[in-house]
Amino acid sequence: MNKRRLGKTGFEISEISLGTWQVGGKWGSGFDDKLAESILEKAIDAGVNFIDTADVYEDRASEAAVGRVVRRHSDRIYTATKVGRFVDPHVSAGYTADVLRDYVERCLKNSGLETLDLVQLHCPPVEVYYRPEIFELFDRLKDEGKILNLGVSVEKVEEALKAIEFSNVTTVQIIFNMFRQRPAELFFKEAAKKDVGIIVRVPLASGLLTGRYSRSTEFGPDDHRTYNRDGAAFDKGETFSGIPFETGLDAVDELKAVFPGQDNLAPVALRWILDHPEVSTIIPGASKPEHLESNLTAAGLAPLDASVHGKIDTIYEQRIKALVHQLW
Repeated sequence: MNKRRLGKTGFEISEISLGTWQVGGKWGSGFDDKLAESILEKAIDAGVNFIDTADVYEDRASEAAVGRVVRRHSDRIYTATKVGRFVDPHVSAGYTADVLRDYVERCLKNSGLETLDLVQLHCPPVEVYYRPEIFELFDRLKDEGKILNLGVSVEKVEEALKAIEFSNVTTVQIIFNMFRQRPAELFFKEAAKKDVGIIVRVPLASGLLTGRYSRSTEFGPDDHRTYNRDGAAFDKGETFSGIPFETGLDAVDELKAVFPGQDNLAPVALRWILDHPEVSTIIPGASKPEHLESNLTAAGLAPLDASVHGKIDTIYEQRIKALVHQLW
């Protein structure tokens, strides 16, 4: 597994890593501890040494599974978790130093880890980025040995740019894929200047970019790809990268013509992201071991050539850009 430096954390991490939103099963179907641990173990055996989770994933069950597996390994496995989404209602006023400290301490207890390698604010309301006291808290937690680094997970490029004004923000987790290209315009350059690590999430646009969906594909009622297409539960940009499902299918049909004979587009979609050197790691999810195997093959692919990048850019410009570019 190739490794890249995660910004000023100094961590050398696998360029294809693992996100654990649905690691214990499909969205909304409950959590299977045995399945989660098998996927985690398989990832580590394949060379993955960075695992991203969050306290809210399956009400702390995902985070607990990550902690159990990591504690069984003597090799250095970097763990990142996220806090803040338990704030209800999810507004800036709910973010206080005491509340966030409590969340971090619960993460430590839930994971069983002595120190958290990276704690990320989990897509907080935009007003939080204008409150220095929130960011200062994490310096104190670092001094106390409870965390090593602070990062943020964001919805919008503007939030990412504001977050990295705080010198203790070491990483930004952001949506970036063939259908969400705006971060590469300005944010990547600014992050590189400040040595901020970039963690890419939703790299396959909720599965759209695997090329395996069709107009007859149905998702369960508890799957966000059913209930959040218009942002009913959280930012709609998290679901299919914010584009209408049918529009995405049309664009994927054009992508298939760029990669003829390739039924599974996931590896080339991930390779496209890796072709951006500012990216530190990608954290695709996996609800089955075979999903993990597919994702990891991207690390062995050669960079896409300029003509292929040009064709992908044309599809984005013609079909996708007007729908998403200025929203996120």
